[in-house]
Amino acid sequence: MPSIHAFVQCAIRAGLVASVPVALTAQGRPTNTDSLTRRDSIARLKAVTVVAAPAERSQPVSATHIDAATIRQTPSLTPYDLLRQVGGVEVHEQGQGPGFASNASLRGFSSDHSTDLATWVDGVPLNEPVNGHAEGYNDLSVLFPGGVQDMDILHGPTSALFGNFALAGVLNVRTLERMRGTEATLSGGSFGRAEGMVLTGFDHGSSGGGVLGARYQRENGFRPNARYDVAQGHARLVRDLAPGVTLDGGAELYGGSWNSPGFLSEDEFVRHEYDIVTNPTDGGYKRRAQERLTLRVLTSDLAWRTTAYATQSRWQLFLTIPPAGGRFEGLGSQTEEEDARIGYGATSALTRVTPRTELTVGAESRWDRSEYENYLTTARSRDSTNALVTGRQLSGAVFVQSHADVTDRWRIDAGLRYDALNTRSSPDLGEIIAATHGLLSPKLGSLVRVTDDLGIHANVSRGFRSANGVISDPALVPITAWAYEAGLKLDRDGTSASVALFRMDVSNEQTLNPVTLVSTNGGASRRQGVELEWRVPVTPQFTTSGSWTFNDARYRRLVAAGSEGDGRPEILDGRRVFNTASYVGASALEFAPRDARLRLRVSGNWIGAYSPFDEPGVLVGGYGLMHLSASVPLDGVEVEAGVRNALDRAYPELIAGHTVSPGSARTLVVSVRARL
Repeated sequence: MPSIHAFVQCAIRAGLVASVPVALTAQGRPTNTDSLTRRDSIARLKAVTVVAAPAERSQPVSATHIDAATIRQTPSLTPYDLLRQVGGVEVHEQGQGPGFASNASLRGFSSDHSTDLATWVDGVPLNEPVNGHAEGYNDLSVLFPGGVQDMDILHGPTSALFGNFALAGVLNVRTLERMRGTEATLSGGSFGRAEGMVLTGFDHGSSGGGVLGARYQRENGFRPNARYDVAQGHARLVRDLAPGVTLDGGAELYGGSWNSPGFLSEDEFVRHEYDIVTNPTDGGYKRRAQERLTLRVLTSDLAWRTTAYATQSRWQLFLTIPPAGGRFEGLGSQTEEEDARIGYGATSALTRVTPRTELTVGAESRWDRSEYENYLTTARSRDSTNALVTGRQLSGAVFVQSHADVTDRWRIDAGLRYDALNTRSSPDLGEIIAATHGLLSPKLGSLVRVTDDLGIHANVSRGFRSANGVISDPALVPITAWAYEAGLKLDRDGTSASVALFRMDVSNEQTLNPVTLVSTNGGASRRQGVELEWRVPVTPQFTTSGSWTFNDARYRRLVAAGSEGDGRPEILDGRRVFNTASYVGASALEFAPRDARLRLRVSGNWIGAYSPFDEPGVLVGGYGLMHLSASVPLDGVEVEAGVRNALDRAYPELIAGHTVSPGSARTLVVSVRARL
């Protein structure tokens, strides 16, 4: 089994708010409610037992839907790798350990550590505010890889239900509400990979249901000094307090420790000297827990949903940047970073549904406190202090999201959101600094059905995220973007396809090198391009699918400090945005005969010419990776096998200031899953 064989359903709308739910049949499967008029919406509202509705083709937005079968068959090694292989997301993995968040990018937004992608799990946000390493640090390793339903990836800041960090888009994740029986999985593979997972649950109808899970994984890594261990726990319990009133609680526990092989120089990477270890004492650990409690109240045409949550986390890492040209931390010195935080939040929203309209109004609030420490170290012994600072952020928002079916063929979506963020910085032995920012984010979209099969859509929206460094300088203005999109959607006889043109104009542009942590602020940029997506059943046995983005991302105005350390500024006007590719795509061919037991999948992902961090004007050539997977049931168990990077292609995951994180070599994973 791939390590991420099971994510959870991601909806276009946040699971913690009262967005339109999906109706369930008696068997518990979603009904087909994706018509433009959706006159059965009241019945759907009554029948809701899930967190939020999946992405609908009738919405005037671009969204990628990934079902459970695809997730289970994908030989992905991490959640980031899963997004790359089946979501068409541009991914650059850091390769330093499971708690060292990697980069996941939509439409050319990937400042660092997936900070431009808002991620939610059962209504709890993963992005970490007032983080000294990267504002909005987004560690997807907390996702428990069991009990899959599916996921949606929303492209752009098109929904008023999401605020901070939803600049590029949204990944919204939902865990299984209930299950029956117990499922045990054992897997092993290349580079000492071993994993065990147990998932159990119960379903007593209105009396309650739930899912409990535990997991342990270890791997030695394809490079020396790359060993890591991960342990996770998962719980979700639901119970009907009265007809139409449901209490839903959940918790996620995650802990990981790792050794880091470090980065290579560009010359070492070209010579494939992967056995080089920058510093054998590099490594770290990450701990995170999150708990939530949700109350849902449903009537004939109303849904009220309130979620309260708490988060706690702590991580420590030791990382050495190889000596090289440019502005590096210590020019070869080891750096220690620590982040200890707690957070609390709540959201409440009310949705009213009629045969032709839907209206959601709500409010949310969040408070986070972080203690950040940064030191120069030698073999994990502290030599000097770089930073000691405590950051606090209190945020609040009110929002309204609606849609109306003007006619049977014309739908209009409209939304408005106002966010206020108050940030306080308390440096060690320094003066407390505080600042408040308010942001208004309007949303408007329209979809017209030209025929029963073909729709034309367009939307305009505004989004934002807090700038890197607000933990020490709260006055930094948030990064904002106006997003524009127009496209076509085709749905006919099981075939779905879409094409969309997009443009995003960014103000207060900022670029941050995720290795050196050097940031540049106050510029402007634009992203523009075209997105393609399709799923076509070529025959009853074969299905092809894919998601591609062709993107021209350039700075319109930005002046950075000299990358060669000589003090001369560098004008980035007209240059490609750092850490973006000219195109990114994923395609697959699936073989799944209806009367046969064997399922096969051949897939690939591609990255076009790529612009590294802190190397203006440099473009690195593109590459493609091939992946294979198969599954077959045998005597009460299911056997899955997958090969990632089947052709053993050498490729760079990340290039930053002449240092490289190399991509993983060919990796085999075999799993056995049994129902007990």
